[in-house]
Amino acid sequence: MAKKPAPVPLLQLDNQLCFAVYSTGHAFNRVYKPLLDRLKLTYPQYLAMLVLWEQDNVPVKDIGERLFLDSGTLTPLLKRLEAAGLIKRTRSVEDERQMLIALTAQGQALRERAKAVPQGILAASACTVGEMAAMKNDLVALRDRLNAALGD
Repeated sequence: MAKKPAPVPLLQLDNQLCFAVYSTGHAFNRVYKPLLDRLKLTYPQYLAMLVLWEQDNVPVKDIGERLFLDSGTLTPLLKRLEAAGLIKRTRSVEDERQMLIALTAQGQALRERAKAVPQGILAASACTVGEMAAMKNDLVALRDRLNAALGD
């Protein structure tokens, strides 16, 4: 008679997917830091710039939705990017309640230098582009299922 495999202890740290994701996030931050220091950006600022490099002149609300950040977190981040000369904030002509974020020439130029960041992450991970894409897709699917469970 075959032995049944031992049950996985549910409350062991090493068995927690959330801890694996959390600790991997810390490892990512350590790898990103020197890459982003060269650009004089924090990681959240880099994410905001990625959104703007995809589509310029975007409402703050749209940036917040893309990054899963509320305006209380996003506004100070955007103010720092504006002080650095990378973006400009203007009120929408159609709706003055809406703040639009646009890249400056300096912000647009930074995009070229930022191309080294994903290459650095890929090199540090020792993964192929396909492996990274598969992991990203799995994590996005998990995030979306978790958000759906919460009604988001």
